[in-house]
Amino acid sequence: MQSLQEKDKLYIWHPFTSLTTAAAPLAIVKGEGVYLVDEDGNRYIDAISSWWVNLHGHAHPYIAEKIYRQALQLEQVIFAGFTHRPAVELAERLMPLLPGNFSKIFYSDNGSTATEVAVKMALQFWWNQSDSNSSLRRTKIVAFNNSYHGDTFGAMSVSDRSVFTRAFQDKLFDVIFIDTPTQDNIESLKVFLHANQDDIAAFIYEPLVQGAGGMKMYDASSLNQLLVTCKQFGILCIADEVMTGFGRTGKLFASEYIDSKPDIICLSKGLTGGTMALGVTACTSRVIDAFVSSDNLKTFFHGHSFTANPLACTAALASLDLLQKDECWQNISMITEKNTRFIRKTGNHHAVKNARTLGTIMAFELNKGKDEYLNSVSSEITAFMLSKGIYLRPLGNTVYIMPPYCILPEQLEVVYGAIEEVMG
Repeated sequence: MQSLQEKDKLYIWHPFTSLTTAAAPLAIVKGEGVYLVDEDGNRYIDAISSWWVNLHGHAHPYIAEKIYRQALQLEQVIFAGFTHRPAVELAERLMPLLPGNFSKIFYSDNGSTATEVAVKMALQFWWNQSDSNSSLRRTKIVAFNNSYHGDTFGAMSVSDRSVFTRAFQDKLFDVIFIDTPTQDNIESLKVFLHANQDDIAAFIYEPLVQGAGGMKMYDASSLNQLLVTCKQFGILCIADEVMTGFGRTGKLFASEYIDSKPDIICLSKGLTGGTMALGVTACTSRVIDAFVSSDNLKTFFHGHSFTANPLACTAALASLDLLQKDECWQNISMITEKNTRFIRKTGNHHAVKNARTLGTIMAFELNKGKDEYLNSVSSEITAFMLSKGIYLRPLGNTVYIMPPYCILPEQLEVVYGAIEEVMG
C-alpha cells in the first residue's frame, strides 16, 4: 500500500517547491495544539505557525465546534444580493478593533486577494473622480523595496521584483519603489512625494515588518512621518497587515505603533486563527464616498465565489473570542519577552547578523552564503530542525520563528536550543 508521501509525489504540485530538488513533503495526519503529527507518529513543534496563520494551536476544539454548528445551518451562499449573520457579526466586531476610522469591510479569499482588492479600490477611487476633472486622476502606486504583497498579478506588481516575480516581470504594471524610511532618508522621501504627488494614487506598505522579503524590520517613527506626508498630499495609504495582524507584533495590529493610520487595511492569515481561508479589506469613508454614485460604472466590480463564506467568517469570530481572552495576551507577552532575552543572549554570536525581534517574531541572518531566498542553507536548516522535532522554514539564510500563541515556555526553550545548535 502506498504511503501519503508516495501518492503525493504522483499527483501533487506544491507551492514554492522545486519539482526536482526538494525533499519529499512530510505527510501530516493530525494537529495538536503547537504540534504537527506525521503519518509515522512523529511530532513537530510548528514554530512558524504553518506559514504564519495559526494563532491558537492546531485543531482547536472551540473553533472546530463553532464551524461544525455553522455547517449544519449554512455552509455557503452567494454574497451578491445576499448576506448572513456570520459576515455581519464579524464586520461589526472587527470594525472597532481596527487601527483607524474605518467605514466598511470588503471580504475576499486570502492575503493576495485582500491586497489585490485594495490596489483596485485605490486606483478606481481616482478613476471615479476623474470624469469631471481629468487632472484628479492618479495612476501610480508607491511601494517599498523588498516588499511582498502576494502572488496574484496586481499583488505581484506592487511587490519588489524578486525571485517570486522574475518569470512575469514584463507583464506587471509599473510601480514606484522606495526604500523603507529611516532618520537618514526620510527627508529625501518627503521631497520625492511632494514632487510626484499629482501622479501617486496610493502607497502600500507592510507596517514595521517585511515578511516574505526576509522578516526585515524598520522604524515606526520614520514610517509615521512618511504616512503623514502621504496624507498631506492626498495619497491613499494601504496597510498590508496580512502577516502582522492579530497580535504578531505584540499589539493587535502593527499600525497601533504608528500615529498616522491607513485609509485601507488588508487582513488574512491569522484572521480565522489559521483554520480557513478568508481575506478582509477595510476602508475609510473617504474611499467609500468615491463609489457612492448613481452611475453604475462607478461600482466596484470585484468578487469571489466564496466571498464572506459563512464557515470562514464563523472561524474568524471564534478566533476573535480566543484572541480577546487575557490568557492569550499573557502568552503573547511571554513569547515577546523570551524572544527579547534570546536575542540579547545570542545576537552577537559570530554566526549570525542583524538579530531582531518584534512581538512574537524573532529573526536573524545566518552568516553563510548570500542574503537571498535561494540560499541552499534553508533546506539544510529545515532538515536539521525536523530531526529535532521542530518545523522551521527559513527564508534563504534568514532564520525566524513565529509560533502559535499557545506555545509553552518549555517548548520555546526547545526551539531556542535547536537554533543555538544551528548557530554552532
